Amino acid sequence: MNICDLSPSYIRAIAPYQPGKPISELAREMGLAEADIIKLASNENPLGVSPFAQRAIKSVLDGLARYPDGNGFELKQALARRYGVAPEQIVLGNGSNDVLELAARVFLTPQASAVYSRHAFAVYPLAVQAIGATGIEVPARNFGHDLEAMLRAVRPDTRLVFIANPNNPTGTLVAPAELETFIAALPEHVLLVLDEAYNEYLAPELVADSMGWLKRFPNLLITRTFSKVYGLAGLRVGYALGAPGVADLMNRVRQPFNVNSISLAAAAAALDDADFVRRSFELNRTGMAQITTEFRRLGIEYIPSFGNFVSFKVKDARGVYQKLLQAGVIVRPIASYGMPDHLRVSIGLESENARFLDSLKRAIESEV
Repeated sequence: MNICDLSPSYIRAIAPYQPGKPISELAREMGLAEADIIKLASNENPLGVSPFAQRAIKSVLDGLARYPDGNGFELKQALARRYGVAPEQIVLGNGSNDVLELAARVFLTPQASAVYSRHAFAVYPLAVQAIGATGIEVPARNFGHDLEAMLRAVRPDTRLVFIANPNNPTGTLVAPAELETFIAALPEHVLLVLDEAYNEYLAPELVADSMGWLKRFPNLLITRTFSKVYGLAGLRVGYALGAPGVADLMNRVRQPFNVNSISLAAAAAALDDADFVRRSFELNRTGMAQITTEFRRLGIEYIPSFGNFVSFKVKDARGVYQKLLQAGVIVRPIASYGMPDHLRVSIGLESENARFLDSLKRAIESEV
């Protein structure tokens, strides 16, 4: 018998997560210079790294022979001050993926189930499947969360519900009032994992009082990341905020030193860089308008997005994706999300957006 056959069947059935194609990989495949490639596939911040974070990174380089602070004291203090929570309510992770998986490890078993929407972040079903739990995928409504259907899908054995708001890869948003009503209607035995990875890209009037909800709903867990607006995707820093008891359980199964010294310092500094966050928000707002205005002019159907990306429909998504790669433009195919006719493009610099739009137009014209 092959030793791999002894692995649980639900592990062997996992289809690994496929990230956006790296620039270096496309350069090797197409024989292109890396400097001539633009990557608009992974919802990264085109402005790069926060200057505050850059200075913090340099300040800790001499201490890399030492283990990091396993409790992340300084970052937890900064987060506690920002959001008005106790440090005991915070769980730090190697990216928000890490804390999502920690929640699954703590609350799911092979006898339990979790609910999530179709077209939602791929890590949710992966985290559920890795435990051997049952994933309940609820059909989407207009590419977004159908909260009424999700509530009906909750079973006695359901322990987690995942909601990304804004959602990736569709960019849809659940209104704060609707989401609050949903949380209040959930049974006490179900933990809502509210993924707010793109929260900083929301206009102020659209931001939910999710931090206030923490005081009212002990079965709420909020996850966020420094990978998007703060520009620290390469350092992998995420966090969760929840009831102290929930955070305690997650910290019990968390790997020791799961966030490294550079990441801890950079994240704590980036949190205070309000100017960088403001510039990133404004760049995203104008870039979104630049791309969607041209989509409308070209007659391209797209899903209105509240994140730093937009998904759009084309006749031959696979063919257009390949032509964009040949032009040195990387976007994201999302057929694995049940959207085979769509591609997702991240908002870049004005010049990057313009190049993408020009390359897209050429790719579409060549298909006619």
